[in-house]
Amino acid sequence: MQRFSLLDRIMVEKGDKSDWDQLHELHYKAENLAIGPRFWKATLDGKLVGVVVTAVPKGMLRERHLVFPSLRPGAGETRLTNTQRYKFLNDNFRVISRFVLDLPYRGIGAGYRMMNLVSRMTGLQFMEIQSSMSKYNQFGPRAGFRFAPPMPANNQTKVLKFFRSHFDASPMDFEAIMQEIAAKGDEARMFEICQEFYFKNSALENTTRGGDMIEARRENLNLRFLIRGIQQMGLASPMYGVWKNPDWGRTDIPDRLPLSAFDRQGPTERLIL
Repeated sequence: MQRFSLLDRIMVEKGDKSDWDQLHELHYKAENLAIGPRFWKATLDGKLVGVVVTAVPKGMLRERHLVFPSLRPGAGETRLTNTQRYKFLNDNFRVISRFVLDLPYRGIGAGYRMMNLVSRMTGLQFMEIQSSMSKYNQFGPRAGFRFAPPMPANNQTKVLKFFRSHFDASPMDFEAIMQEIAAKGDEARMFEICQEFYFKNSALENTTRGGDMIEARRENLNLRFLIRGIQQMGLASPMYGVWKNPDWGRTDIPDRLPLSAFDRQGPTERLIL
């Protein structure tokens, strides 16, 4: 099998938000970052090649509950047990929230190699990913992630009914919906309607982002975010994958690795230094 000749010179290490800012327009979810972002970069002789952003995992996730039944809430749930679940997740899990490669470096195997090395270097026991692209691109399995069966969104029927009640445009066509709102000139009214529906039905807002943060978030949202958020909660069906770190607990993992380090062992085997 042919191998890209510069893998030894593409280095993976910690980055910062300026790296994401440099490449984020190439990502289809460019507007916002998840809670607790941490940034990793890949560079070729100092030139930025790719960025991975990891984040705090969601507190409740039905696909995770299939893979980890012991983390599923059950009868007798209390505030104490719920708090301990979140603490366990924060201590043992991260999630790959955003991942983008510069255009000239796509198709060379940089993506899955970088995902795997970042997951090792993060140092936690598990790395998660939720990605709609995983249905069509095998970068997750190649990086060693195992995926749960796809599941339809919880609010699919409710969201479809909402869009069909207010818009002639297809519920899946974001730009057509925004153009329809602009043509009617009722942005303020639709903002109130969409905001009420979004916060009433978004599990993300009412768990991971809930509590005192909701009122502050209400003041900073715009109509484009609300439409995308409603589409996401009802129409998206991202694949859930998880990778168990064979290097968990090690203290000798370098802060900087070449992409070629991926090829020294299998994706789920201990890193050979």
